[in-house]
Parts: sequence; C-alpha cells; structure tokens
Amino acid sequence: MLLACDPLCCFAERLYFTTFPHPAPSPQILNSEENKDQPRVRSSRSKIFPPASPDDNATYYYFTVDDQLVYLSFFEDWGPLNLAMVYKACILIHELLEDEELKSHRLVLYSSNDPRRKANAAVLMALYVMIVQRRAPWEAFHPIAELEFMPFRDAGRGHSDFNLSIQDCLWGIWKAMQNGLCDMNEFSVEDYEFYEKVENGDWNWITPGFIAFASPVEAAWVKKNAKEDPGSNTCASPARTGIINSSSALQRKLPTPFLNCLDYFDRRNVKLVVRLNNQLYDRNHFTEQGIQHVELYFDDGTNPTDEIVRQFIDMADKIIEDGGVVAVHCKAGLGRTGTLIGAYLIWKYGFTAHEAIAFMRIVRPGSVVGPQQQYMYVKQLEWAKWAAVDEMRKQQAAAALAATTLVTPATPPAEADEVEDELKMDIAPAILPPVTPSKHVSAATARARAISPPGQPRKTPVVKRTATAVEESDGEDELNSLPILGTNNARTTRSKVLPARSGRAGAIRTVPASDQRPTRATRSATAAGVLRRPVNTATNGTTAKGNGPSPNKIPRLANGNPPPRPTTALATRTRPAPPGSPSPPSRLPTLVAARRAHANTTTAVPLAGAAANANGNAAALKKGVPASDAWMTSSGASAVVVPGTKGERPGLRPIRRRRSSFSSADVVA
Repeated sequence: MLLACDPLCCFAERLYFTTFPHPAPSPQILNSEENKDQPRVRSSRSKIFPPASPDDNATYYYFTVDDQLVYLSFFEDWGPLNLAMVYKACILIHELLEDEELKSHRLVLYSSNDPRRKANAAVLMALYVMIVQRRAPWEAFHPIAELEFMPFRDAGRGHSDFNLSIQDCLWGIWKAMQNGLCDMNEFSVEDYEFYEKVENGDWNWITPGFIAFASPVEAAWVKKNAKEDPGSNTCASPARTGIINSSSALQRKLPTPFLNCLDYFDRRNVKLVVRLNNQLYDRNHFTEQGIQHVELYFDDGTNPTDEIVRQFIDMADKIIEDGGVVAVHCKAGLGRTGTLIGAYLIWKYGFTAHEAIAFMRIVRPGSVVGPQQQYMYVKQLEWAKWAAVDEMRKQQAAAALAATTLVTPATPPAEADEVEDELKMDIAPAILPPVTPSKHVSAATARARAISPPGQPRKTPVVKRTATAVEESDGEDELNSLPILGTNNARTTRSKVLPARSGRAGAIRTVPASDQRPTRATRSATAAGVLRRPVNTATNGTTAKGNGPSPNKIPRLANGNPPPRPTTALATRTRPAPPGSPSPPSRLPTLVAARRAHANTTTAVPLAGAAANANGNAAALKKGVPASDAWMTSSGASAVVVPGTKGERPGLRPIRRRRSSFSSADVVA
C-alpha cells in the first residue's frame, strides 16, 4: 500500500470505514493490483458481525464520497450533509453491497483525515446502517465510538458556542423515523434539490406537516407601499386592504420563486402561512387562494416570546391534526423559522433541543442560528411541561365529555310478587315484557306517598302539658295521649279510671294535671292529636272495648303470636294489633304480598336461631295458624321468648336489627 490508513472500523459483515492522511488517494490507486498490503482492523470487544474471512485472505474495495458529496456552507458551518446527500450515499453503499463482482470483497468507505470530511463521512456510514439495515442509533455509533470527531456548528460568523455531535444527528433522524416524520422510501431527491435552490423557491419539507421556506419578495409591491410597523396587517393600499378583485393579485407580474411557491402550496394542501419577518410581499396572494396568513413577527437573530411560541404551537397543531400543512418563513427561513418548528418538535414528539436542531440541519442546512440554540436548550424542559399539561387537560376534557354522555339505564328485574303470580298462571318469565324504570319508580313512589308519615313525640315540657277529655279512637295504637294546651291557655284536666274497689268501677273523675304522675311518652304512628282510650283495670289490662293490651305494658305472648317490632326509623312504629285486625300498611306492598303468597304456598322459612320442625308447622296449619307464624308454635317460641315468672315480665332475647327499607323482619342474634 502506498499510504498507510487508520485501522478499519467494522460496521457490518462486509462494510468498513477508515481515513487516510490528507489529501486522500484516489480509489483507482487503492484498488489497483499494486496495492497488496492488508490493512489492520480495529479490534472491538463486541463485534456484531465478525469478519467474513481471515484478514490475510480478504480482498478490499475502497470508495469515497469526499469529492461527490460536498457541503455548501453559509458562513462558518461545514456540516452535516443534507438529506439528499444522505439518500445518495445510502443508494451508493447498497448498490456496492449488491454488486455481483464485489461479493467476495470487503467494502471500505474512506475519507481524508481532515476533521470536517472525516465527520461527514462517518455520519453517512452510521446513517446507512441505521436507515437501511434498521440498526439502533447506539449500535450504529458503536464502531466509531472510540474515534475523535469535530463537532458540528451553526451557520453563523462568530465563534461556535453550541456544538452538535454525530450521536445527536443519529438520534434526531431516529426519532423522526419513529414518529413517521422521515420516510426515505417516499423521499424524492429530484424535488428536494430543485426547490431548495433560491431561484426555484428555496424551501424544504421539515416534516410531513411543515414547510420551511425563505420569504418571497415582491419588489414592485415593496417599492409602491410605504413601510409600516412589523407584523401589521393593515395598509392604506387597496391591495393590502383586500379592495382589489380576487384575481388581480395573481395577474400581477411576480418573480419565478414566488409563482412556484404559490403553485406548489396550492397543490400540496398548505392551509396556513406564518410570516415572522418584515412584510416583503402582499399577503393577499395567499389569502386569495384560500390559505390562511398569520403574522408572528420578532426581530432577526432574537428569540420569540412565550406568547408567540404558544400561539404558534396551538395554530400549527390544529392544522396538522386536521391533515393540513403549515408553511413557515422568516427572511432566510433558517433561524426564526427553525426555532419555532423545533419548539413544536419538542412539544409534540419529545425531541431534545440537540436532536431537533441536528434533524432540522440535515433536512434544511443552516437551521437555528446563534443564541437561538441556547434558547431552545434552556426552554426545552418548559415546552415538555407544556406538553404534559396539555395532555392532562385533553384527557380531563375527554373524561368530562364521556361522563356527560347519556347512557340508557338497564331494565331492572320484575317484582317478586309479579314473578310468583306469573308462575301461578304458568306463564314463563322469559316471555314477559320488561319492566321499565319509569313505571317501577312511579308505582313505588305513589304507594309510598299514600302512607301517612309517623307522628313525632311532643317536646313540650311537663309543667306546660295539660290533660284533655277522653275520646275514643279507631286507630291501632291506643296510648294515653300527652297533655294538650287549650285554646284559652287554661290548664285542662286529664281523665283517670278509678279502681274497682272504690265502688265506682269504671267511673271517671277529673284529676288536675299537677296532681298526676307524668307518664312516659312513647312514639306513635298515629297523627298528632289522637288520644288514648281509658284503661279498664278490671279486664286484665285491656282497653274499655277489650280489644287491645293495656298501655305501656309489654304483653305476654298469647297463642304464639309475637308482637311486631319495627326495624328502621322509616318504618311505622305501632303497638301490637288485636287478633284478627288487619295488618298495618307496608312501605313496599309488593314485598308483603310476595311473602303472603309465599306463606300460602310453602311453609315459612325459620329465622336464624329459631328453626322450626316440620311437625310443628303442620300442626299449626291444622289449627288455623297462618304458615308465616307457624315457626312461633311449640319449640319455635322458646327460641325467641324466655319463659317468664309470675312476678316478672317475659324477657326477649337480644335481637340484632337489620337496617333495611325493604323488609321489616327482625334477625335474631
């Protein structure tokens, strides 16, 4: 070999990269028959693809792109190479790997050891491995990780104070590919190279939703119209105010780049044009084609305010989400344009500032200049927070919308009594019409309102209570009523039944309320004002008519009929009704009817702790006792009531009440 090269870096099974001292020899010399020396291969601890054959027997084919792919700098910038050059390099490398004459050769991409050319060639090799061979960025960079490369800089004139590395370029392209922003299969190198030229329009597609372009210039319009404040949308000229006809603006003589721009934007679904610089053309050229035009001016070389960034992100995202395209320009379409588009990439797709700048510089070289680089680096975390907050608000709005959506309620099952009636009539429940919620609720509400509310205890102090005359009541609960104040505020008396031994059995005399012992007031289900009947002590504690127990007494169980006990505060609180009297109304009549129907057809189900045997139930039914009360006969009663003595009242076992509005049954603990 005429010149010694650096050790080869293995990127794939047959693909290598190296550098030669500047200036690098031509491929014809390196691939001649005179070059028989074998280059050294850089050792790697984790080689993904081992060499195809031993180094002693390998044949190498050298090629370079230093002379074919040259970066056109703006000022002090020198790379990375643009997207069209990346596409051409990928095509070249792929064709060499598929060449039948080179199947037995190892392909070596080389460059001069000049730091600029070395870095650009290394980026092309790594991007080929990542784009064509679908390798991850860290795998594509691993073969050259130990080499030293010159960092890329901005298209400015001064000293570079913000650098980009090869890894930034790899990760920028990788994230764009992952988010569908860069598809090389649909890339047209002819359109890219044609429209990027200044004489043809000077614009580039950054993503499928963004076009970055230089400001069109209409020299005749600028000369005719007076200069105004930047960002102003008004002017004394009829052309600026829209007074002219819709076709007059297009009939004027416009420069070729401007005409190409109008025609291309109309064909590529551009919905919004954002101008960031001074007015150098008539905005009506875009608005007459149905393209929205917005002014977001800020000075050249400076950074936008948060209000401008926020407004730009909101407008651009709405257009892009609807399938449209946003075209952004400043004077050159590099600094201010790249800053706002980069802010959107960070907000929308999670790019870092370095990745966004590196990606945009490959797609449109020279993007983001000077202090705008540091601005994007400082603001990237804040824009990421904006994205998190916006996503949270979006989810909350979606949840609120879902909560307000009307959902058809499910049809509840039929009532128990309706099902049992259907069974009696041999009607299958499956063929019954469903019970609508409105019918069910309205029927239950009507039945509940038909029941009078329970009375409340009097809260008048004892000293202010007065007795009143005894009146007979037909209610089920006949307790001595509380004293009532007369209409004339005079104290009335309360009637009292004299004992039988006084010779005037059943006689009634009037006793002042102050001389009487105050009785304990109990709650009643009757309405306020209903009075108790007098008690006749000669009839075993029954009332005057003999059809109820004495007041304020816990009656002994007779004939196995236990006194009902209320279970909830909403249930009616009453004394036990006389035998044969109708049952009090229930809050849910359908459930009471169901229990009755069930009791008439089957034997009653004993409660917990009070199981009745089958013989007792049968005997009770023969004696005329209802089946629902059969569990109280014989051994069933002893499970609930403790046998009492003559001197004490029978005691009830502890009862644990179930708080339920659907049943008044007690559960024995």
